Amino acid sequence: MEAAAAMIVEAVACMLMVLMEFCTIGLTILASTVLSKGLSPWVFVVYTNALASIFLLPYNTFIITRNKKTELIPRFLLLGFMGVTMAQNLAFVGLTYSSPIVAIGMACLIPSISFILALLCRKTSIDLRSSSSRTQLMGTIISVTGCALMMLYRGPVVKDPSTQLLLTTPPFFVFLSRNESWLIGCTLFAAASLSYSIWNIIQVGTLEKYCPDVMTMASSYSLFGTFQTALVAIIVERDPNAWRLQFDMGLLVIVLTALFGSVIKSNVHMWCIRRKGQLYVTMFKPLGVPIAGMFGCLFFAETFHYGSLMAAAISGIGYYTMMWGQIREDESRRTKLDLVEERAPLLQQGGEQV
Repeated sequence: MEAAAAMIVEAVACMLMVLMEFCTIGLTILASTVLSKGLSPWVFVVYTNALASIFLLPYNTFIITRNKKTELIPRFLLLGFMGVTMAQNLAFVGLTYSSPIVAIGMACLIPSISFILALLCRKTSIDLRSSSSRTQLMGTIISVTGCALMMLYRGPVVKDPSTQLLLTTPPFFVFLSRNESWLIGCTLFAAASLSYSIWNIIQVGTLEKYCPDVMTMASSYSLFGTFQTALVAIIVERDPNAWRLQFDMGLLVIVLTALFGSVIKSNVHMWCIRRKGQLYVTMFKPLGVPIAGMFGCLFFAETFHYGSLMAAAISGIGYYTMMWGQIREDESRRTKLDLVEERAPLLQQGGEQV
């Protein structure tokens, strides 16, 4: 019975994570669609996070209990700034210049950026005699190579646009922005990945030392981030008409993005983490590359480039190489701790005999 239950949990967790990646790609394509039709990315980020903050408000024990731990407020402000204001604005503005495949490929750069930041901050070191260090270094090189290739080479389109009837009637879904500037889009997504890496480091430290409740932390920094993004949008977006929403696809995408990102995806990830561990969730991230490739080849072939898919696949390989190195490093660290724990009683017994 226990084995059958374990198999069911394994299957459910796998299906849920695959479904989360499908939904993420689908929402990214929908966001690209509404942004290409004129919705301001700055306004999109504000409304999405405002709605997400409302959805997350019941989880916010920090506000409800009026917790007096004032050291959390600067951390929530910083988390909101890096994870919402900087990262999301950069990503959605980048989406107006490029493609969802770029978003997936550049996201695979996050573990490598985190590794580089840890080296610069002297939180870790490279030991070329260690296989885990060599693996992580190799994964970083592969990821950076894939992202650089994505910026410099798009390659030919899957199908010649001149042969497509879609030119006469614009497609409802757009995979590639019509205001295309590939290099700018890739640069913005790379900057967003850097911001997400910094945000992730701060988030881990906050969870370990100050706020162990994930949903309380998410609700708090989402609220702070909403006010920050609103301030930025007021400065950047000067057209008052850009703030007007209608009952159309744009409003639907805002609601779906807020609901999925704040409640559904967060709870599914937490459920999988409790049962399978943190690394289990992260291992599904590069799955977005073949999913985006499938969508691109089937529905958006007139704007889909072979080079971008190849570069994103290289970034995904680098991502998995980095994760494999991290797994080996964690296993090595646990082995050393087990050896220390085993030797400690022997040393105590020896001391008593003396």
